[in-house]
Amino acid sequence: MKDIFDFADDLGPIKIVHLYDPKCGLKAVVAIDNVARGPSIGGIRMASDVSAEEAFRLARAMTMKNSAAGLPHGGGKSVIFGDPKIEPAKKEQLIRAFARAIRDLVEYIPGPDMGTDERCMAWIKDEIGRAVGLPPEIGGIPLDEIGATGFGLKASVEAALKYCDFALKGARVAVQGFGSVGKHAARFLGEKGTLLVAACDSRGTIYNPKGIDVDRLIAMKDTGKSVIDYDAGEKLAPDAVIDVESEIWIPAARPDVIRKDNVNRLKTRLVPQGANIPFTLEAERILHEKGTLVIPDFIANAGGVICASVEYHGGTQSLAFQTIEEKISANTEEVLANSKKSGSLPRQAAIALAEARVRNAMRYHR
Repeated sequence: MKDIFDFADDLGPIKIVHLYDPKCGLKAVVAIDNVARGPSIGGIRMASDVSAEEAFRLARAMTMKNSAAGLPHGGGKSVIFGDPKIEPAKKEQLIRAFARAIRDLVEYIPGPDMGTDERCMAWIKDEIGRAVGLPPEIGGIPLDEIGATGFGLKASVEAALKYCDFALKGARVAVQGFGSVGKHAARFLGEKGTLLVAACDSRGTIYNPKGIDVDRLIAMKDTGKSVIDYDAGEKLAPDAVIDVESEIWIPAARPDVIRKDNVNRLKTRLVPQGANIPFTLEAERILHEKGTLVIPDFIANAGGVICASVEYHGGTQSLAFQTIEEKISANTEEVLANSKKSGSLPRQAAIALAEARVRNAMRYHR
């Protein structure tokens, strides 16, 4: 078992803070990685099996993501230990206690992530006066509602097509994790003519090689049902989505879902990573050698944090979409071009791009 400091380097983290409030049962970790480019922005993840290591790894991913996107922010992340589906009043009490606990961590601007949403951000804003991903009623751009991250995935796919040997129209799409990121990615890509053939959530996978009605599946999921309640397709185990043949395979769930032990089950040609750190580096290397193009997470899924930054600096929803399109398209093109030129993994090219921007910013600090 690695210690959290085994992951530390000259970029960070600058702070790892453990929070505990026995009155409400709050147990949480905040990781602030690097703030050379500005105060860190990063979501709050709530789940029963999170860890300090996960918080730091995600915070570093946010440093890379914000830097690659050219945002005036560093990277941070929080994890809250608990069931995100607890009774609403209890969840509000927990989130408000978390907000009060981070009041003095002014280098960190929280946003929504797995298990939290814009309502949670409203509670935090009410407590400490800073949060992003707020409801529109209090000046926010509801990034999950509008599908900012999914829109960015669509932009990354379009930019990557010149490095692929298939057309977008008619391309088969499989989505692992049909939640706030996965469903919108399927919707935006569907508007470009792709065919959703598989989608999974924690209860199972729905598979239909003739295509799944994306709008109908989203409407059903929004009522609290599972993808396997969809009535036109084969119902499979959650893990079976890995085996579905596709042109575009979108991981939009948890970290490390594709590893050395299961990577050879993937039969796809393009992977825009919707989740943070969804593949191990070894898995990405194996796919690269097989000719599968993987767009790294902090390049492909930066739409949400770009939207959050636009909101934080007073921009509009239309400006957010425009900025997402411009930044993600340009960064995807630059990373894939550098990867092809050097023969390196796209992730190596992406890290070189992001680290150079962070280190240039660090030159201006003591």
